[in-house]
Amino acid sequence: MTTISQSVQNFEDWLAGELGADLVRGDLREKHEKMRSDDFVFLRATYWRWCEIILDICPELGRAPEVLAIGDTHLENFGTWRDAEGRLVWGVNDFDDAAVMPYALDLVRLAASAILARNGDGPSIRMIGELILAGYRRGLENPLPVILERDHKWLRKALMLPNSERREFWEKYEMLPAGSKPAPSAYIKALADALPPGSGAPVPKPRSGGTGSLGRPRFVAYAEWQGGPVLREAKALVPSAWSLRHRPQDLAIHTGAIAGGRARSADPHYGVSGRILVRRLSPNSRKIEIDKHPEVLLSPTMLELMGFEIANCHSDDAAAAAVILRDLQARGPEWLHEAARAAASSVSAEQKAYARAR
Repeated sequence: MTTISQSVQNFEDWLAGELGADLVRGDLREKHEKMRSDDFVFLRATYWRWCEIILDICPELGRAPEVLAIGDTHLENFGTWRDAEGRLVWGVNDFDDAAVMPYALDLVRLAASAILARNGDGPSIRMIGELILAGYRRGLENPLPVILERDHKWLRKALMLPNSERREFWEKYEMLPAGSKPAPSAYIKALADALPPGSGAPVPKPRSGGTGSLGRPRFVAYAEWQGGPVLREAKALVPSAWSLRHRPQDLAIHTGAIAGGRARSADPHYGVSGRILVRRLSPNSRKIEIDKHPEVLLSPTMLELMGFEIANCHSDDAAAAAVILRDLQARGPEWLHEAARAAASSVSAEQKAYARAR
């Protein structure tokens, strides 16, 4: 196994080969600093490394039934959007690394992220596993999108921004500085196609965001339309790190397929064009961050609901869901928290080694 420092270099060399001159090297430097900050952020930033080591840590997971899965699952990979009916929906909102893999990996990575984020507080490691599994089983048996218009009042309350923060949101993007060079033509076209007719020609501006995707180009276009602001984002996609490591014959982008699965009420403004993901940004499209609201993200109700939503994503094939339920029954009650504990311990050790190696 390569050291973490060599793994970082290898991955970024590959990313540079994929993106060429579009690689945002300044974002990579920011990413390295984030990786040195704490274990949870390190997990978020290094999905490719997870793909390299997880089956060495938990080899039995490699025998679990395969499904089109999220891949880079963690506590902050959930958010809100408006569906085609204008309803507020909550669920997984980042499928950049979706790939066919053992279903158990999404559950273990979510549980490991919760262990790393809890800092000794919140539910026990055993309870984290039990809650996620309970929600996951419930979702496999009866998958349904998580609609916030009538139900889940507690979550809707946690997600709604006050008026002052809504204003700050729009002002931030309206005043975003232009880049030092024009956006590539593919991003200009993707944003122009995504904005509503009559909103004018887009003026894409670079935006830095996320953690794991730092280094990939990301542009936003702000426009005034029908008396108010609208905003679209275009971000580069690359093949999933899981496929690169374990399924090199399948380097397709699976983002759109899993996002639009039968058990999800998708955002009609979320779409993939070639290797560019375009989505709508708004105060209604947001996630809860662990440093601001750990009491929400680590609550028993939320962990159970996250497990439920992972099942929604895995349930596009009803036959596969039935196979997974049988596999869960055979695994018993202990496997998830034990695997997550081992994975979290390995991630923590690598984060400390990376921080020392500066």
